[in-house]
Amino acid sequence: MKKENLKKLSNNLPKTPGVLGRKRFFNSAVLIPLIKIKGEYYLLFQKRAAHIRQGGDICFPGGGFEQELDKNFEDTALRETYEELGIKAEDIKIIGRLDTYVAPIGAVIEPFVAKIKKNVLKTMVIDKNEVEKTLLIPVSFFKNTDPVEYTLAHEIQPYKINEEGKKEILFPADDLGLPDTYKKPWGNKRHKVWVYKYEDEIIWGITSVIINDLLEKY
Repeated sequence: MKKENLKKLSNNLPKTPGVLGRKRFFNSAVLIPLIKIKGEYYLLFQKRAAHIRQGGDICFPGGGFEQELDKNFEDTALRETYEELGIKAEDIKIIGRLDTYVAPIGAVIEPFVAKIKKNVLKTMVIDKNEVEKTLLIPVSFFKNTDPVEYTLAHEIQPYKINEEGKKEILFPADDLGLPDTYKKPWGNKRHKVWVYKYEDEIIWGITSVIINDLLEKY
């Protein structure tokens, strides 16, 4: 390596660590809205419309980073909150953020914690194409309720059986001369899933991971 190449490498190394391979993932941001009502803080959730991807799930407002619209991930969280719930940026005070979460589904989520003005509950306009309804749940519920813990397993599939019953090679481990381990499904990585039940609603997945991390700091 030439001296000038080493200098270029040194200059291009990140000053603060980021997410390696971020461009390979779906990059997104969510807002964690806290609303104070009669001296108690509540979390504002939304339930996804039934016909969209992950329909029926309880989540925080948020969505994918759009380079042509967002300067940063905070912009993403604010924009998506306005698009989904009609809550304007001037009614939102960002108080901080949680750590970046790289989800097993192949998404990178940047969670922002915010205090929301109480009057938005009367003025917000829900986009019914994306959101079925909103829910207010007191933070004390999550502080005083242990979630039910389950375990899921993720397995890497180098091939799949298509609709015609034929084997479709996704990763040609055999042609590449790789060990037999990679010619069949491998990994079987297990991870914990936390499930909360609030009244008739189930809160789980990425949302419950974010809630648990928030509670550790609350």
